[in-house]
Amino acid sequence: MNDPAASQPPTPSGEPTHFGSGWISGTLSMVLGVIGLGAVLCFHFPWLLTMPDLRGHYPVPYVRALLHLVLVSAFLLGVVSVCLRRRKVLGMSGIGLTLAAALLGGSRVPLDGEMNDGPFLGLDWFLLNLIAYSAVFIPLERLFALRSDQAIFRRGWRTDLAYFFVSALLVQVTTLLTMRPAMVLFQWAAIPSVQAWVSEMPLPLQFLGILFVADFTQYWVHRAFHAVPTLWRFHAIHHSAESMDWLAGSRLHLVDVAVTRGLTYVPIYLLGFHEAPLFVYVVFVSIQATFIHANIRFEFRPLRWLLVTPRFHHWHHGAAPEALDKNFAVHLPFLDWLFGTYYLPEERWPEAYGLLDGQALPDGYLRQFAHPFLPQPAGDQKSAAPPGSQV
Repeated sequence: MNDPAASQPPTPSGEPTHFGSGWISGTLSMVLGVIGLGAVLCFHFPWLLTMPDLRGHYPVPYVRALLHLVLVSAFLLGVVSVCLRRRKVLGMSGIGLTLAAALLGGSRVPLDGEMNDGPFLGLDWFLLNLIAYSAVFIPLERLFALRSDQAIFRRGWRTDLAYFFVSALLVQVTTLLTMRPAMVLFQWAAIPSVQAWVSEMPLPLQFLGILFVADFTQYWVHRAFHAVPTLWRFHAIHHSAESMDWLAGSRLHLVDVAVTRGLTYVPIYLLGFHEAPLFVYVVFVSIQATFIHANIRFEFRPLRWLLVTPRFHHWHHGAAPEALDKNFAVHLPFLDWLFGTYYLPEERWPEAYGLLDGQALPDGYLRQFAHPFLPQPAGDQKSAAPPGSQV
């Protein structure tokens, strides 16, 4: 198990971070302050900061009521932190963000700007995802924790939150980088008769077809990212997380995302699946990809051969020689069994996570984004995979 002291590191000032020290209330104040200020900015610039597909579905009166609750909570938690903590930075930052949101209109902010369907940043998508995933996974990880000594705000959470933020904010960019190439570059390979046949299948069958086609493609792309040194530079970012929880799955380099998802959509597009099961698949993979990284102890024994579970994927991230280059599937573990990369020892979870060969990666989103493009020291190359695991 992880060292408790490592999971709850002191702040740079040496002040504690345990319950009652003012650190948790100060951090929550900052997070809620960011959410509140972000929501106010979405009201001011909806044409730039909100997704066109979501704008018409917001229950604005309820959003304003929730925004008011968020801002009040952020302010009160900031006051608590200021009272408890010697250094007032966290609490004052949360209070400052709340006051900035209030000065910009607070929960009564007018809805400004002319709507259009041009380029946008998905700030509202980030806020909705942050609220929803936090509300679901944080309680689950507290009640059914695999590692009960792992703090919510564990080491590296700021880096992973930055990945979570950027992926949501650039949702339009990642969509263009992943879906558009399949439709433009591979249009010549589409066979109308095959697409017509597939599109006439029952929708549940189409969903299962997408699940298989997508995971079969992802398996080999994922395996290539482990086997090819140039690709591993980008994928190593994902494996650099030394703590597993719902937020850790967000740590993905943009190149990794674009290549993996872009190639995955090629067969889906060529086969002509209907939009409805594709949408269901996108929702499913978003939730499952978060779930299999979570810090929860559920075994799901009846499902372990049918669907990828947290224990199966935790071993993919395990910092142990026997787990090297294993469990590449995202949905269907039988693919690993079929191709010789299945590893799931009974009654065991990995003792530690991260890069096996001691490769040192910098902290922070921007430094990690730049790292794969920089010259790599010889000692930072990925260790050779076991025989038979190469693509």
